[in-house]
Amino acid sequence: MRMSTWIRQHVAALRCLLVMTVILGIGYPAAVFAVAQLPGLHSRAEGSLITVNGKVVGSKLIGQAFTDGKGNALNQYFQTRPTNAVPAADPKTGVSPIPDGYDPASSTFGNMGPESIVDTITSADPKDPDATKNPKNVKITQALLSTVCSRSQAVGTLEGVDGSRPFCTSGGVGAVLAVMGPRDSHGNVQNPTQVISVNEPCPTTPKPFMTFYKGIAVQCATVGADYSKGQIVPIRGNASVDTPVPVDAVTASASGLDPDISPAYANIQIPRVAKARKVSEDKIRAVVAEHTQGRALGFMGEPRVNVLELNLDLDKMFPYTKAS
Repeated sequence: MRMSTWIRQHVAALRCLLVMTVILGIGYPAAVFAVAQLPGLHSRAEGSLITVNGKVVGSKLIGQAFTDGKGNALNQYFQTRPTNAVPAADPKTGVSPIPDGYDPASSTFGNMGPESIVDTITSADPKDPDATKNPKNVKITQALLSTVCSRSQAVGTLEGVDGSRPFCTSGGVGAVLAVMGPRDSHGNVQNPTQVISVNEPCPTTPKPFMTFYKGIAVQCATVGADYSKGQIVPIRGNASVDTPVPVDAVTASASGLDPDISPAYANIQIPRVAKARKVSEDKIRAVVAEHTQGRALGFMGEPRVNVLELNLDLDKMFPYTKAS
């Protein structure tokens, strides 16, 4: 008796399922596993882990913080670039389990672009909506510009270089005004009636970074106020565009887990690390040069320095002794 067309189709489908299960479910994973065991590939397949005295201290593919756990840089170590990979805070304690970031499970990007220049200023206490009773209630969510400004100022202070940047105030926030008044046909306010420094809230700012703008006194921002009706005007200031603090020192990578820094960022850290380890800057500079990699294939990417590998070599060559 011949099997019906329906039965033949289902038997063929079952055979196909079994064959593909063997090929893709068993054969392909086994082949990938076998290739991963080849010399030169095994370490990468295991995550490019780095061990010291038999203990895993990190991966050369994943960045990590060299701080004291409170966000303060350890002077004997080169610092890596900022990260957005910070896990959410514990709802009970309000503290992130990895406050310094570099959590592989929280890899993310900042999602802010060049137009992100106005901070969000609110009150953390509903009973004090304008935060005039207690300035500590002022809650500021920084835009990209203020984030860059504050980071640059912090790096400049740490490394003993000028951390000022164009469009940043001396207080380390974006130098941005909201100019109120009638607009011309091009959308510009020619005769302002009110000018507000939108990133400097009144309870916490002694005075705005500018005294006058087009003859109008500049005011600090009011907590919770909406200045979107005004013309947003960034002020360039006098800082040079040739800042010694490079871009990778103030911005996170797309993954938030970048293990490398630019040679420029490494170079401004050499004096601090040399002083902490009590050796000459030339010796530290030589180690940095050994760990500086060029562009891939000579044209892809940028020169880079792996921070973890650099710091581990420094620990071997110039052990740090804490001052008494």
